[in-house]
Amino acid sequence: MDSWVNSAEILGSDLPLELSGTGNRRALLMDALREAVRSGRLAPGTRLPPYRSLAADLGLARNTVADAYAELVAEGWLAARQGSGTRVAERAAPVTPVHRPRQPERVARPVHDLVQGQPDPSVFPRTAWLASARRALAAAPDDAFGPGDPHGRPELRRALAGYLARVRGVRATPDRIVLCSGAAHGLRLLAEVVGGPWAAEEYGLPFHRELLASHGVGTRPLGVDADGARVDGLTRRDRAVLLTPAHQFPTGGPLHPARRAAVVDWARATGGLVVEDDYDGEFRYDRQPVGAVQGLDPEHVVLVGSVSKSLSPALRIGWMVLPQRLVAPVVAAKGEREQFSSATEQLTLADFVESGAYDRQVRRMRQRHRRRRDQLVAALERRAPHVRVTGIAAGLHAVVELPPGSERSVVRAAAWQGLAVEGLGDYLHPGAEDASRGPGGSRDSRGPHGPGGPRGAHAGGAGAVPAADASLVPHRDGLVVGYATPAESAYPGALDALCRSLPPAAPPAATPAPAPPPPPAAP
Repeated sequence: MDSWVNSAEILGSDLPLELSGTGNRRALLMDALREAVRSGRLAPGTRLPPYRSLAADLGLARNTVADAYAELVAEGWLAARQGSGTRVAERAAPVTPVHRPRQPERVARPVHDLVQGQPDPSVFPRTAWLASARRALAAAPDDAFGPGDPHGRPELRRALAGYLARVRGVRATPDRIVLCSGAAHGLRLLAEVVGGPWAAEEYGLPFHRELLASHGVGTRPLGVDADGARVDGLTRRDRAVLLTPAHQFPTGGPLHPARRAAVVDWARATGGLVVEDDYDGEFRYDRQPVGAVQGLDPEHVVLVGSVSKSLSPALRIGWMVLPQRLVAPVVAAKGEREQFSSATEQLTLADFVESGAYDRQVRRMRQRHRRRRDQLVAALERRAPHVRVTGIAAGLHAVVELPPGSERSVVRAAAWQGLAVEGLGDYLHPGAEDASRGPGGSRDSRGPHGPGGPRGAHAGGAGAVPAADASLVPHRDGLVVGYATPAESAYPGALDALCRSLPPAAPPAATPAPAPPPPPAAP
């Protein structure tokens, strides 16, 4: 018999029934139907077309299809009932199992969140923001709804120039301010324009180091102590240095005045650039305001800021206050049009600042964060008086210092308590990690975990260059506790989980028994 190929769709579905080969046509049809059921293409309960229709579609005799249906019913592949047609039998489950990719196990979300980095989103000033948006849109010029200027809206640049001069001691005119979508965007543009290598504080955001590395800019660590970054480690080879002078992130504390002057002197002598990340300069509690380093020398310092901590990271509005020589290159790197920040949100923020609503929001949040900080300190004094809390004079987080070698185990204990919190070691520059090892690769005894101990997840990351003097400063174990993040109702539970996660106080050292008196001398 000649080779024969034909096909039909079952009840208009996308599943074709193909008959091919030589031999008895009834047998070919039965084999095709068995294979469709066996493979699962015809699921149990699927209704087949009447044999007359299928015969017409396939070009077969009606009796051929009717006999095939009858034999498959007898074999148990199909089932036929008066008035309901012929269907795939329910008991004719596919013989060949259908393999589905295994679903990844769900990771339980933490019950409590003390990770630093963002304010409680529930306190965003919606009513005041909406009022500013209405005023801004009503007064907006027509060009605000056209292609955006990469400098940013002039209304917001004017508002920021006045605000930053009044609050942060910044020396800037609107033409030196370039708007961006946040601090990370600003660093990306500066990396492209300035090039590398850069120096950076040995404790800082891994994300920033990785971002610079992705643009070909390596960083090397500067040691950090109680007076901030050890800027005496800067060299002529460094093109820029990334600092958090108002409140060192994450260890806390402002950069010492002598070191502020020294880093500006370095920039003037070498032509280097100081990049000042002013991430939370508005939030201080137990000290006088610390002005921006940019005020000391606007031609050698870039101030980078945003509303991520004061309002919300969702707004995606940041700024760079630039030396005059860098304005044109940064704008060129940004592009011919504004692609990142909404013009309407820029106009709204300009009104929010000029109307005084921004000042009121900052004062409100300062009071809230101070109250949160005081609750954290009180809870630890009551339930874990053996631990020390540092970096609490300003900002949105604190460092809970831990005994050497305990950081990783405490983070794991916190996870068991349903608490998300980060270890201080997660922020350590990988170059500083390498510098704390001995000549044979073992850890220096001054390292936070003792000889050979583990370190945070970012050790060995990309973009690091050898450290100069990071090993001169002992590294520490601790937790970085973000007390601004939880909702008001969730904060007490988060503090309770934190206290349960901390190690107990070390037992007091046993007092050695006094030595017995010497035996009397022989007469």
